[in-house]
Amino acid sequence: MREDKKSFEDTFFDALNLFNNQKWYEAHDAFEDIWNTLDGDERQIIQGILQVSVSQFHLSTGNINGATILLGEGLGRIKNRTNIELGIDLESFCKCLHELLRKLQNKEELTQQDKPYLVRKEKNEF
Repeated sequence: MREDKKSFEDTFFDALNLFNNQKWYEAHDAFEDIWNTLDGDERQIIQGILQVSVSQFHLSTGNINGATILLGEGLGRIKNRTNIELGIDLESFCKCLHELLRKLQNKEELTQQDKPYLVRKEKNEF
């Protein structure tokens, strides 16, 4: 599945940093490169993160409906796979996504704190 673990980690955390710096389009491209190399649950999680990236891009351009739909789809792909170890805290990510989705569905005002963020786990937990 993974040819070179170090290369995968570098690529993965580069994508994660793009995401956390709210470079949604660039993060989407970076995660898509990773997605193409995976299968199974890991592939589903990365696809979910891709969908969240696109949802945030839609949100930044005022497409609330598109953002809501993709956010829900992304959360759906990730929430039952939080036990998969990718070096990020998927449980806290899902809690954040769930709250953001609730706010979007209820048309509540969003703040900077509502932006999704991927928390990196300690190196020894990877």
